[in-house]
Amino acid sequence: MNIPNTILTLLAGIVITLVSLWYGQNHNLLPVAASEEAGHIDSLFNVMMTISVGLVILVQGVLIISAIKYRRRKGDNTDGPPIHGNIPLEILWTAIPAVIVLGISVYSFEIYNEMGGLDPMASHDHSVNVAHNHQMKGAAMAATLGGTEEPAPSQPRQIALGIGASPDKEGKTADVVVNVTGLQFAWIFAYPDLGITSGELHLPSGKESQLNMTANDVIHAMWIPELRLKQDVIPGRTTELRFTVSKTGEYPVICAELCGGYHGAMKTQLIVQSPEEFDSWVKSQQEIALNESMQTAVAVSPADMLEGEYLAPYAEEMGVNSEMLSHLHK
Repeated sequence: MNIPNTILTLLAGIVITLVSLWYGQNHNLLPVAASEEAGHIDSLFNVMMTISVGLVILVQGVLIISAIKYRRRKGDNTDGPPIHGNIPLEILWTAIPAVIVLGISVYSFEIYNEMGGLDPMASHDHSVNVAHNHQMKGAAMAATLGGTEEPAPSQPRQIALGIGASPDKEGKTADVVVNVTGLQFAWIFAYPDLGITSGELHLPSGKESQLNMTANDVIHAMWIPELRLKQDVIPGRTTELRFTVSKTGEYPVICAELCGGYHGAMKTQLIVQSPEEFDSWVKSQQEIALNESMQTAVAVSPADMLEGEYLAPYAEEMGVNSEMLSHLHK
């Protein structure tokens, strides 16, 4: 029974399409989706996986069939018939990848904008206030984590890069704002509205969170796979991530940009809690910070300080220095 090539081609196309569609939706290659924004990324990934599987099956299938059908026969030492270029076929295999790439690019751009990405065609301004201390060095990490360093004053508004507020939340303030500092080789999370600093990122589920991120030394990249979010953290600039976590749990926070010899150890945890648990954590951290500040105040009691030590900060504020004092003595 001879089946026409057109029928075989049609049947093969149907099988390839069905297999690609099924695997593209059932690959189970991604970790748990723990944010509302993750669904957008997963949809894009599924589309790309569907197209990729179809192309792999098609190309590899043609190669295998060609290798079998046109293999060299025993005793046949002749060359194959000369084949000249097939212009329609060359146009087809050039046009199809071009259309696929263009389609994926447009779809990716739309998803990025739905998540709150920078839209050059839109009129909204995508900016944040910078409340980081860009002068803090890596050696000051311990002091910062201990809460002994005073927060830096806010800097002027500047353009921020990354994922901002989605169009339906444009102009609204996020429920939780966290200033993130990346430095070799750790992450520091400061909650300016709550007055606490932590080496772990704690967020409440079901509420919108905003991370304002900068780096002290080299370029880092914050990557949280379960949230499907990754963003460069750049010295001297502020990058933004704005999202809503949907599932409680503990998820890794990883630096995804080679930043030095201990880059692989630059990891911490995102701990997503219920709103009630998050409020309890905030209260406990505020109590710890208060106790530490009281202990520091007792440790540097003026009664235990020499006269010069006590007056030194005030002299510095007034611009009095040793050279000026020497002139007064003369």
